[in-house]
Amino acid sequence: MATASRRWWALGLIALAQFMVIMDTSIIGVALPRMRDDLGFTPGNLSWVFNAYVVAFGGLLLLGGRLSDLFGARRVFATGWAILLAGSLGAGLADGAAVELAARAVQGAGAALIAPSALTLLMMLFGAEPKELTKALALYGAAAPAGGTAGVFLGGVITEYVSWPWVFYINVPIAVLVLALTPAVMPAGGARRGSLDLLGALTVTVGLAAAVYAIVRAPEIGWSSARTWLVLGAAVLALGAFVAIQAARREPLVRLSIFRAPDLAAANVAQLLLGAAWIPMWFYLNLYLQQVLGYSAFPSGAALLPMTVLIMLGMILLAPRTIGRFGPKATLVAGLTVLAAGLGWLAFVRPTGSFVADVLPASLVAALGMSLAFIPSLGTAIGAARPEEGGLAAGIVNTSYQVGSALGLAAMTAAAAAAGADQLGNLPALTDGYSAAFTGAAVIALAGAVIAALTLRPAPSVPAAAAEPEQQTAARV
Repeated sequence: MATASRRWWALGLIALAQFMVIMDTSIIGVALPRMRDDLGFTPGNLSWVFNAYVVAFGGLLLLGGRLSDLFGARRVFATGWAILLAGSLGAGLADGAAVELAARAVQGAGAALIAPSALTLLMMLFGAEPKELTKALALYGAAAPAGGTAGVFLGGVITEYVSWPWVFYINVPIAVLVLALTPAVMPAGGARRGSLDLLGALTVTVGLAAAVYAIVRAPEIGWSSARTWLVLGAAVLALGAFVAIQAARREPLVRLSIFRAPDLAAANVAQLLLGAAWIPMWFYLNLYLQQVLGYSAFPSGAALLPMTVLIMLGMILLAPRTIGRFGPKATLVAGLTVLAAGLGWLAFVRPTGSFVADVLPASLVAALGMSLAFIPSLGTAIGAARPEEGGLAAGIVNTSYQVGSALGLAAMTAAAAAAGADQLGNLPALTDGYSAAFTGAAVIALAGAVIAALTLRPAPSVPAAAAEPEQQTAARV
């Protein structure tokens, strides 16, 4: 296989990795009621079929990034797929709630190895050619919304016409295919000498997992609950210990001075706030479609298709050209501003509304903003790090987005409940609650735009140097 051709095959596997990591968070939604009946879940712990994956994923991302740097991204990428395969088999074969939750955590651990190593491999393949790097990041970014929407569709079809274990078994043949192709198309990427900071890995994993656990649990047990604050306190202590360990060690898990790299911290803050605005919008838009407009799960998934298609087209076609013309900072600020406008428009949803009037135009504006903001913030965050710390930078930026998503969803859940979203059957109260969530998400996106405008350097960073005109640099295919 020619080298140029192999690179694009490799990008296909990397995009597939992003697609699967996101799909595994959304594919279980429609299957949850049948899983509850078959496995004996209580209403209170059923949400942990989702949360077990998210907690393990968010808690282990930094470790996954460091392992990629030490042992080679290709090896860690393949290991992650093997772990995901094992977790998927376990989740499908589970005969009880405890086994199901453990298997979901294993899936999350596999995803935490796959996500940063995939981004590291992308940088290895395309980082030397900025124009192609932006195109590769665009395809990688477009895989996320595709995975989210595909999960809704596939979950509905599989649960309705096959059986719920197949929402997990579908991962098995894909993982086998990826494991078979990885040695042939992925760059070897030699391991480098260095020690693995096990104590640092333990404290940061415990700290991040505890923080995510507390955040996703708080809407259920209350932000005023002593249990919530005890877990958050434990998370702060663990993360504080982690920082102290990193400052003292000669070969830390995370070199703290990495955050002094120009634009890295600012781009990670942008990713955190982007996740904090986008995920609540997606979550509450689904609820508005189903609980207010009366859509079943399958039509509500179809209603998200126009937004998904626009995001994919925007990331692949519009974002690279906009970055090339105006630079990553201007594109990111504009994207977050447009996202805030779309979310603010969604806040005007009505209890007697319709998809065409209340959802479609506002969701398309929000989708346009997301498509413009995601690529420059992701590319800047990764490109700001040293080449040998690409895995760490990928782990940090993935962690930023996941923690931001959890924080944003928890905060907007509290805001929505306070405005009436917990009054099932009361359409005006439900709508008021969802409107409050959209308003809060709009404020987060606008804050992200302001912070990015104030903190990012105006000069293009490495990934956005994709800014060469089309006619001056021919793309390799």
